[in-house]
Amino acid sequence: MPVIQITMGKSSKEQKKELIEKLTADAIAITKIPASEFTVLISELDADNIGRAGKTLTDLRAAGQK
Repeated sequence: MPVIQITMGKSSKEQKKELIEKLTADAIAITKIPASEFTVLISELDADNIGRAGKTLTDLRAAGQK
């Protein structure tokens, strides 16, 4: 049972659905393993729990940076 795991910031229900569909389709094309065998796990983090360059993503966004 292959597992695809992604950790990312918050995203919409539609974005997660598309991500699951496309990641699964690409994994099937590469591995030739049937879709029924794949599990996709998405872990979402609040912007306060993501840091870059010594600052939280919340702070970077407030400063106009991405």
